[in-house]
Amino acid sequence: MAVREESDSLGAVAVPAEAYWGAQTQRALANVSVSSRKMPLALIRCIARIKRCAAQVNRDLGLLDSLLAEALVAAADEIVAGRHDDQFPLDLFQTGSGTSTHMNVNEVIAGRANERLTGRRGGKAPVHPNDHVNMGQSSNDVIPSAMHMAIRLGLASTLTPALTHLAEALDQKAGAFADVAKIGRTHLQDAVPMTLGQVFSGYSAQMALAVQRLEAVYPRLEALALGGTAVGTGLNAHPRFAGRVIELIADQTGVAFVETINHFQAQATQDAAVEAGGALKAVAVSLSKIANDIRWLGSGPRCGIGEIRIPALQPGSSIMPGKVNPVICEVVIQAAAQVIGNDAAITLGGLGSQFELNTMMPLIAGNLIDAIDLLARAAKALADNCVAGIEADRQACAAHVEKSLALVTGLVPHIGYDRAAALAQKAWAEGKTIRQVALEQDVVPADVLDRVLAVKRA
Repeated sequence: MAVREESDSLGAVAVPAEAYWGAQTQRALANVSVSSRKMPLALIRCIARIKRCAAQVNRDLGLLDSLLAEALVAAADEIVAGRHDDQFPLDLFQTGSGTSTHMNVNEVIAGRANERLTGRRGGKAPVHPNDHVNMGQSSNDVIPSAMHMAIRLGLASTLTPALTHLAEALDQKAGAFADVAKIGRTHLQDAVPMTLGQVFSGYSAQMALAVQRLEAVYPRLEALALGGTAVGTGLNAHPRFAGRVIELIADQTGVAFVETINHFQAQATQDAAVEAGGALKAVAVSLSKIANDIRWLGSGPRCGIGEIRIPALQPGSSIMPGKVNPVICEVVIQAAAQVIGNDAAITLGGLGSQFELNTMMPLIAGNLIDAIDLLARAAKALADNCVAGIEADRQACAAHVEKSLALVTGLVPHIGYDRAAALAQKAWAEGKTIRQVALEQDVVPADVLDRVLAVKRA
């Protein structure tokens, strides 16, 4: 589709030359564009879902002509299918209620419905963007409802599968490395032995718990504000409108969306969105820990820890030949940092709730949807491009275990803490292993020594 340039003091914005949307949205576009970020298409498609179901219900309630409703539903379906993505050029940073984007959707649906009915693109007749597409609705209940829908659907369809995929990849390595003894580390110092499989089982459990944390937020996200209209009183909405629309949305999405039990809370706050941001931040922290551990465990290859070998994806240095960096781990760590930053913006967005409306909803929606997508891509990249190819360096692991002074911990029940500490100090001073010094001093029988120095695998 051809485009024209509409410019303001902040730069040019490309918009469709043959737009379905009308003067109101075009004025909003011309007035301000402060970033290159657009309102997420996931949110726009959820608004279109609401419009589709609203048209069906208003028709069934006898409030909307069947012919107009049919054209409106067909136009909304096209938006949900992604056929008109270029018709939504508005900046993410707009009026805090999201009214600019809401009217953009209303106008595109009306314009496309009119084209279907008359052959003429756009306009307000016979389908009017406010009177028909927006019947019984307000930006103040549609936008928070669409936000909840987009976040809930994104968590279930995008992020949860990616985290489950990563958990399974890590669990496979836990099984493969179950017999690989390695030294544990606390405070970045040698600790008692464990297995590499136990380490990876911990990572897998982190991801399983991450999924549980996200799923715990679902019930609050499934409560929709639709039906409250301007301030929560439901002015201009049919008493049965919201419940029936939400039932249709639930049927079409397969998610148990319900009408909120209190419209005033649902429109005056974005607490559920803030809660979701916190859960996403927790996932980011978990991913960062795993990626950073893998990065350290694979450090070297000769002068680092080097207990695992990670896939070499690209030359890692512009000056040092043969050097290969842990690229995917560092990608994931940076993505996690961005998500944590998103959560800070989401939290500040939650503070934008005054009286009967939150006026930072576009910021909240954009950062939540971005975080979901970013974490999903990072988790999949870590699973497929790093974890799947990890190998254990069994020789390095065994060597680290044998020379660790922390092995003396197993002797404490047999010889006491003070004598064990003295033995460790002697081993350190003489450059010997705990096993060598214990045998020299005959502190316990050899079979007992073998047993206490063995790795606990339970």
